[in-house]
Amino acid sequence: MLLTRLALLAVLLPTVALAQRDTSREALARVEETLTLRLEQGGIALKDVTPAIVVSVSPAFEESRAWYPTAALQTLVRVFGSAALRSCEACMASRLFVEEGRLEQFTTTLGTEEIIRLDENARGKAPPARVAIWLDETLEGVSLRIINLHNSRIVFVQNFDPGLTELARTRRNFTLTEELERRARGDSLTHTFLDVTMYPGQHISLDFAEQWGDTNANLAGLSLSAYDPLIGVGGAYYRVIPNALNIMVGAKVLLSVPTAIASGIGGQTTEIIDPLLTAVFVVRLPIASSNYGVTFTASTNGRIGFGISLMNITALPFLP
Repeated sequence: MLLTRLALLAVLLPTVALAQRDTSREALARVEETLTLRLEQGGIALKDVTPAIVVSVSPAFEESRAWYPTAALQTLVRVFGSAALRSCEACMASRLFVEEGRLEQFTTTLGTEEIIRLDENARGKAPPARVAIWLDETLEGVSLRIINLHNSRIVFVQNFDPGLTELARTRRNFTLTEELERRARGDSLTHTFLDVTMYPGQHISLDFAEQWGDTNANLAGLSLSAYDPLIGVGGAYYRVIPNALNIMVGAKVLLSVPTAIASGIGGQTTEIIDPLLTAVFVVRLPIASSNYGVTFTASTNGRIGFGISLMNITALPFLP
């Protein structure tokens, strides 16, 4: 049994090592793409970060010790150019200081003052480095830090993995925090709903609703209809039920514009196409976290329909 386990372990270890190298390679590719975009879009100015001194390109695994430093340096060279980079080998080694009656050895992380001193000792007549770069391997990918040496300002810092899942998770959590803070303040939020039900009855309307209340579960606002009634305007109210897939239940009361105009001219209520007032009961079920939903409507005109609801979309939702 022990021999079997050892044999399996010997077979699996190269696979694990190869998978980790692939992870680091993909993470380095994300570093290159991100920095290139920042330079092209003006997020980082090349003149502000060059020349740069590479302080650390440390591998995280014994299997990657031979190839990772070279791969990391190649990534930085492709982004900044070889003429703009300096490798600080002394920065990655332990430092030994000898004074009269005193001997000190440091293996801790370098500070900006010490990096500047090492750069001064090695650069000759070249201009001083503007930033220091750390690009180290981690369990999930790589970690990048770019620090301004003159004022210790953080120019760029981020952890990279092949799918940028950490960045996506951070943005998602920030969005959630922002939403919870908005709810805590009780601030309203405007929503747009386009309801289109075609079977078996028809109803088409456009709603502009404000989200409000202690839990922001209420929506109320203006509703415009293009069918049932044919041309209508009125008010709408909905209640969101978070525990039931964020389903919205509510109703709208619509005034038929043609009937109202005819009644005003004739001096008495005259039904032209639709009754003067139409009440529509509405149920919307969002589809996952998308901007689309399934809608059910039932009006006092006897029309019942199923269809779709487009929620908070642009005029051309197929465009980015």
